[in-house]
Amino acid sequence: MDSFNAMEISASALTAERRRMNLISNNLANANSTRTAEGGPYKRKDAVFAAVSAPGSFAEAMGRARGREPQKVEVMEIVEDQNPPRMQYDPTHPDADPKGYVAYPNVNVVEEMADMMAATRAYEANVTASKAAMSMEMKALELLK
Repeated sequence: MDSFNAMEISASALTAERRRMNLISNNLANANSTRTAEGGPYKRKDAVFAAVSAPGSFAEAMGRARGREPQKVEVMEIVEDQNPPRMQYDPTHPDADPKGYVAYPNVNVVEEMADMMAATRAYEANVTASKAAMSMEMKALELLK
């Protein structure tokens, strides 16, 4: 793998992790949203990552010529959590059912914060990998002088 492939892979991972962070932020912001446009409480969302080939890129053409399939990271889909909502007794709430229970989103704030820390660490690791690849390219250019 050359350093351009490494930078392309890291860049795709940075984009994927940024999208994951946006979903986590959205989950945290809606942790108490009992109404949505679709009806009912907000449903937690999560990103599904996958390694895919980089179609149409120079790196793909070179990789195929050398018998390798260059990979990158993409968010394949965004899935909604299918767990039932958290039911809490609050008969004064405007969204309470006839028994006085309110359906709150199935968002666990502690779990979301742990996911956010993992996404942040993955983002930082990809920035470091990208910087290392760029540094290697710069050293290679210096050798050619």
